[in-house]
Amino acid sequence: MLKKVLACAVLVALSGCSDNTSSSATTNTQVKDQKAQSVTYPETKKGEVVDVYFDQKVADPYRWLEDDMSSDTADWVKTQNNLTFSYLENIPYRDKLKASLEKLMNYEKVTAPFIEGDYTYFYKNDGLQNQYVLYRSKGESDAEVFLDPNKFSEDGTTSMSGLTFSEDGSLAAYQISEGGSDWRKVIIINTQTKEQIESALIDVKFSGISWVGNDGFYYSSYNKPKGSELSAKTDQHKVYYHKLGTAQTADELIFGGTDNEKHRYIGASVTRDNKYLVISASVSTSGNKLFIKDLTKPDSKLVTILGHTDSDTYVFDNDGSKLYLVTNLNAPNKKVVTVDAANPTPENWQDLIPETDNVLSMSKGGDFFFAKYMVDAISKVKQFDKAGKLVREISLPGVGTARGFGGKKESSTLYYSFANYTTPGNTYSFDVNTGQSDVYRKSGAKFDSAQYTSEQVFYTSKDGTKVPMIISYKKDVKLDGTNPTILYGYGGFNASLTPSFSSTVAAWLEQGGVYAVANIRGGGEYGKQWHDAGTQLKKQNVFDDFIAAAEYLNEKKYTSSDYLAVRGGSNGGLLVGAVMTQRPELFKVALPAVGVLDMLRYHTFTAGAGWAYDYGTSEQSKEMFDYLHGYSPVHNVKAGVKYPATMITTGDHDDRVVPAHSYKFAAELQAKGAGANPYFIRIETNAGHGAGTPTSKIIDQYADIYGFTLYNMGIKSL
Repeated sequence: MLKKVLACAVLVALSGCSDNTSSSATTNTQVKDQKAQSVTYPETKKGEVVDVYFDQKVADPYRWLEDDMSSDTADWVKTQNNLTFSYLENIPYRDKLKASLEKLMNYEKVTAPFIEGDYTYFYKNDGLQNQYVLYRSKGESDAEVFLDPNKFSEDGTTSMSGLTFSEDGSLAAYQISEGGSDWRKVIIINTQTKEQIESALIDVKFSGISWVGNDGFYYSSYNKPKGSELSAKTDQHKVYYHKLGTAQTADELIFGGTDNEKHRYIGASVTRDNKYLVISASVSTSGNKLFIKDLTKPDSKLVTILGHTDSDTYVFDNDGSKLYLVTNLNAPNKKVVTVDAANPTPENWQDLIPETDNVLSMSKGGDFFFAKYMVDAISKVKQFDKAGKLVREISLPGVGTARGFGGKKESSTLYYSFANYTTPGNTYSFDVNTGQSDVYRKSGAKFDSAQYTSEQVFYTSKDGTKVPMIISYKKDVKLDGTNPTILYGYGGFNASLTPSFSSTVAAWLEQGGVYAVANIRGGGEYGKQWHDAGTQLKKQNVFDDFIAAAEYLNEKKYTSSDYLAVRGGSNGGLLVGAVMTQRPELFKVALPAVGVLDMLRYHTFTAGAGWAYDYGTSEQSKEMFDYLHGYSPVHNVKAGVKYPATMITTGDHDDRVVPAHSYKFAAELQAKGAGANPYFIRIETNAGHGAGTPTSKIIDQYADIYGFTLYNMGIKSL
């Protein structure tokens, strides 16, 4: 659950909603009676496994579902999917929702251009293509297809990521994921002929690709685990150097091979002048050690910049031996410092761009630095020269999120995108010398922003903390407590939820729905302190913040508990699982996606032990075990309790948050949950944690999610 990856993975929304709610109470009862008569859950067998934690016995009757290689688990998945889909197929407006999603997603999407060698490249999706296609042009010539991932597999489930070009652009290496797995293959091609030049590298995971000139590149991976590659533990990351023209078995091990160098996540990058190799090593998703090696001296050793994991620090740029670092060491909101590579330890650091009250992230281009600040989750961007002098504050098109401002050192024109929940993402060009912004490409989304509003509110959590939330809806929506509403959250891993545009959110808003995003603790919206306030023995703050958001929406009549759905993915799936078991009466529908739901065993799968900074582990101490056991969703489903109508979603190839979390939670709900509300699990086959999911699957998934949600709010027709 690497932060970047996490951070992205999982923002979702709803589509399609009826505004015919005048007889909602009667309609709701009728629908519930129908469901109570029709849903019969298959019996999930129980085993006899009992674990002992600090002298306390904890039964784990569904441990057998952790075996993703067994025929019993495969049969269970098939049976559960049959049940779920037979229910979904009877929702009368399922096809209408699918058509609505297709219409709203069917517009041409084109990314900002970038230059490599003699070519200008850009990604484009014609509308409903499963994967974006990479195009290129030379000079004034027409664009041609360079790589089309839609041809990698018949069903679109093989995706491309991590494309990196060699120094002169004559070679490129890209990663492919099959079935959504985090295990990747690396394909190396000649960019002139587009032909693969050697055998693919295999078994690469959580890795960048960083070239040294045109000769080879650094990458990271784990030893392939024994047993299931989708669930077995992986905890010793290693950095290798691959020299072109040699076999992968001959790749040089650079770092991570010894006990002293053992870390769960290791990244390697080469400075743009090919002078230095920089290695970042982490035991968890927060905090890293940092090392540097002079590549101009063949026998040089790794030099330690930071030998502890008390901060998140990385080398951002360099001018010769002068290093520019971004760090939150003694600066929770981050700052930029400089140091000479010969003596790079913190006592020699000099502030270049000091810490402020707002969280900082950096980009570079045109020989300038761009400081992007979050002010209550909203973007503010400043341009600095490399001496740290402010050049200008950049005027953005509105209130929302700006992404980009990156490019090569010699570029005079950079690009950025701007969007919010009700404004489709336009791409802008930016002149680094004049500060002039112009629309480069206007979004083709078929959405009239003028009809909608997004407002930011600040509500009070249980302990008095003020928490921001952005609420979006159609301007003519009446705040009378009857509006179908989706409340989304994440609350972990220093990940920030900033305003963005989604066609699926647009579909929900078009039907009169309310969409609310709460910037709860555990995220990174207010820096390291905000993150730490939602970790380990403070994790309940995250759940309290989210519960308070729901109560605010009810109190202010945006919605009511009969029309409130709660959704989150990955760590956000844990969030949903926790609040629905703690306050089941507060929500009508719960939608935990690819969630971390067994908090006693999460660290035993794949790279899960790396999440301990946020969660702690059940083996850490009795206090930590008791705390985790007290909120772990799998362990807090109580017999005889009426839980919200629940549809758990996961992928059978998810090797980041293994699907066993979701399987166990579904089994517990079906065995113990009371009342007429349904408790289903929808398992996408040949799919992983979310990245690279083909468009066709996204449309199907959300037609089902939205249909389930609206149907269980008592809405009979659209």
